[in-house]
Amino acid sequence: MNKHKDFLLNKITGPKDVKKLSIPEMEKLAQEIRTLIVEKDAAEGGHLGPDLGIVEATIAYHYVFDAPKDKLVWDISHQTYPHKMLTGRAKAWLDPDHYEDVTPYSNPDESPYDYYAVGHTSTSVALATGMAKARDLMGQRENIIALIGDGSLTGGLAFEGLNNAAIEPHNLVVVVNDNQWSIDKNVGGVVTSLKKLRDSNGQTAENPFKAMGFDYRYVADGNDLSAMIDAFKAVKDVDHPILLHINTLKGKGYEPAVKDEEAHHWVSPFNLEDDQPLAAENQKPTSNSVALNVIKEQIDAGQKIMAINAAIPGVFNLDEFKNEYPANYTDVGIAEQESVAFATGFAKEGGIPVLMENSTFLQRAFDQLSHDTAANDLPVVMLVAGGTISSQSKTHLGIFDQVMISNLPNWIYLAPTTLVEEKAMLEWAIKQKKHPVAIKVPSDVPETDHQTVITDYSTINYQVKPGKEVAVIGLGAFYQLGEKVANKIGATLVNPLSANILDEKALDQLAANHKVIVTLEDNILDGGFGQKIASYLGNKDVKVLNYGQNRVYTDQTPVAEIYQQNHLTLEQIVADVQKSL
Repeated sequence: MNKHKDFLLNKITGPKDVKKLSIPEMEKLAQEIRTLIVEKDAAEGGHLGPDLGIVEATIAYHYVFDAPKDKLVWDISHQTYPHKMLTGRAKAWLDPDHYEDVTPYSNPDESPYDYYAVGHTSTSVALATGMAKARDLMGQRENIIALIGDGSLTGGLAFEGLNNAAIEPHNLVVVVNDNQWSIDKNVGGVVTSLKKLRDSNGQTAENPFKAMGFDYRYVADGNDLSAMIDAFKAVKDVDHPILLHINTLKGKGYEPAVKDEEAHHWVSPFNLEDDQPLAAENQKPTSNSVALNVIKEQIDAGQKIMAINAAIPGVFNLDEFKNEYPANYTDVGIAEQESVAFATGFAKEGGIPVLMENSTFLQRAFDQLSHDTAANDLPVVMLVAGGTISSQSKTHLGIFDQVMISNLPNWIYLAPTTLVEEKAMLEWAIKQKKHPVAIKVPSDVPETDHQTVITDYSTINYQVKPGKEVAVIGLGAFYQLGEKVANKIGATLVNPLSANILDEKALDQLAANHKVIVTLEDNILDGGFGQKIASYLGNKDVKVLNYGQNRVYTDQTPVAEIYQQNHLTLEQIVADVQKSL
């Protein structure tokens, strides 16, 4: 039900309606958009601070430019809520019954005003440069704009894009949305450079963008609607590369988001009255608390450990740690390639890097996982979070980590089934000095299930609970699903410990004593754990059934639906096994 029927936004069906508004009307529209962003995020969670800070720039863009002919490429696109409201999708904020109508990132399947499905940082300038080159070759004249911000300038691809954009012969506008934040506070030399520009009102001689060849413009208040309209009018149709630097306030209009930017970058559902999360805080041990306790104990015992992350301290609950152990903490900014190479260099000099990555972002560092870490066989320790089948947008799926890590030489990828096992694996990984070791951070697993906990993973020896006819191998968090299947049919249950190191002796015995072997993994099937098992057992007289997610991009698809589509429910697996027998 739309409780905001009097909102001006109800009359906005597209940019043509924005162009008819007066400045006071657009300012009222900005207030309405902020109200709706806060209300929807409070109800179901989402990106908050980035969207609140970009409202005026978005309205001004659609007022001045002629979308979709003129094209704006959003970096990350987690700040596109206002854009979506102004391009025919306002009902997804005005009416709670339609909250699920749109995805949280730009999506060309959803609207002609979105040009890419984008959810990771630093890509906008490179994409826009390619578009500009195609436009010129085809004899077109539209404006091509890349909007980059929220720390995306720390990513290597941003520099690569800027390097090429600066020498474009015709129109290309790069808008740097400078709100001084990524997810956490911005870090590095880029921060220093941007601060000099802000402090001098864009007049400092130390201007890296001018040095690269850009026509540089500065807007001191990017949340001033009139200033943004004037700035966009001044750069529209200009026939050379321009960099427009705008200073904005992340979280503008919602005081808690201004005071605590990191906590309000992305929020879970919260109470509008007091800004408190609706879900109660978990007081029990978690995979994060277990990992951090191990790291702290090892540092206190004298180990030269560096905890490293790429601008995602919240994913690993690192805020307390980074204050307690500042000398043992490095945030490299939104730069996963840098994080892996940095960790590799740290290991080369004898330190112990504990690299903390999110599965969906780790793909950006694949070259370093292979070329720098694996090829040099250096003992980097890496914790990988979020490597599960999920209802995330297709840009944020975490189902590719096993394929990326497990198929590279020298990497050992461990997959704990309990928190106790996670602790043992991390302690071993920190002490061993032979190979890079990754640990799949478990989600929703018990603290213990009274298995014998192994303390040395130099050799992988599967843990086997004997049963009959069928053997179920459950990797990591899917061990619990395997346990349910095994209990249902009286099968053998196997904890394989690793996503890529096979216990061939155990597999030979399983093949000799069982008719069917089932593999379960919380990741993509192709190139994954189950296929390694099936390949090894290819010449054995045993049937192998692999279960995981098929090689498709799901997009905001409920997990229960994904399980159903991939035969991952208990009932489906049991039925398949019984049929195969």
